[in-house]
Amino acid sequence: MKCLMAALALFLGGAPAAAEVQCGGAFDDFAGAMASEARAQGHDAAKVSEFFASVRHDPKVIAADRAQGIFQLPFVDFSRRVISQNRIQNGRANLSRHAATFDEVQRTYGINPGVLLAFWALETDYGAVQGNFNTLNALMTLSHDCRRPELFQPQIFAALELFERGDFDPLRMTGAWAGEIGMVQMLPRDILENGVDGDGDGKVLLKTSVPDALLSGAAMLRSLGWRANEPWLQEVTVPNDLDWSKTGLDHPRPVSEWGTLGVQVRQGPPGPVDLPASLILPQGRNGPAFFAYPNFHVYFEWNQSFVYVTTAAYFATRLEGALIYDAGNPSPALDGDQVQLLQERLMARGHDVGGIDGILGARTRAAVQAEQQRLGLPADAWPTAELLSAL
Repeated sequence: MKCLMAALALFLGGAPAAAEVQCGGAFDDFAGAMASEARAQGHDAAKVSEFFASVRHDPKVIAADRAQGIFQLPFVDFSRRVISQNRIQNGRANLSRHAATFDEVQRTYGINPGVLLAFWALETDYGAVQGNFNTLNALMTLSHDCRRPELFQPQIFAALELFERGDFDPLRMTGAWAGEIGMVQMLPRDILENGVDGDGDGKVLLKTSVPDALLSGAAMLRSLGWRANEPWLQEVTVPNDLDWSKTGLDHPRPVSEWGTLGVQVRQGPPGPVDLPASLILPQGRNGPAFFAYPNFHVYFEWNQSFVYVTTAAYFATRLEGALIYDAGNPSPALDGDQVQLLQERLMARGHDVGGIDGILGARTRAAVQAEQQRLGLPADAWPTAELLSAL
């Protein structure tokens, strides 16, 4: 299956640095300016010339970046599309095959095997589909494009540093169209900061070494704030008379308080009674319901798509034996054009929805919940035709 992380690169996590070089204009001039900036940062002139010598603009990268229709799928549709029985079986086989590495991940980082397995599966089908875009060309093309240069330009200088170490070949390094490399798809700066030589061969080879890839992914999650040996997501059942305005990522409360409100874990014991949990309803009060624990928020540092994050976190629970979620009977989803219209109307009322893109992201959902409360509708953050009409 096509690499999901490449399809989701619009939402890459992490705080972006400022763009160093003016984007746009003739690509060759831009490449020259990037090389000049690299030398100004102290990189060896000969190495800089060698690094940038073969760089080319790749129009296929821009085409891939603009094709973001997958984000308009609601959670149930998206998760059913990407979580297959075959992926679950392969995940459990890989857990057995690489048990020693997963034991080390658990021991060192306090991260359950299912978490890394889910990323590994969704992003590269356990390493089978890592992408065939030239990584430097992809990063340079996206750095030159004025859509998100502040995100991608720092990755060029990180890749240059990897090149100087002998760990990046500008001609032969390939990966996803957005510049991610290896089995769990990490950007060059993430590799510099979190790369782990898991197999002890003196190199961090995320494309070919499972121990390197999994331990590096675990180190990255820890650096993003993963809390060792704590849960991340758990399916729950909710009473019909719940105050829906209490739901959403911005309204955490201790597990014990949710219990007094009638929210119950569907399978297994809940998290510690004093652990904060948000009650999230990916498709409103009539659809699936989950406790999102503090570790769930770390997923947004890896990737900022609400649908992807919830799917990855849920898939991790399935790989650890959780039941298939109860899909319920949610109200029909708005299509992409309707979501854009919704976003326009929300912005007209002063809400920050993060742009008119037809994607039901976290900020759009928060604005929806606020307007539902104002209009006296069930405030479950799931937009309906009724809400759109009322706005």
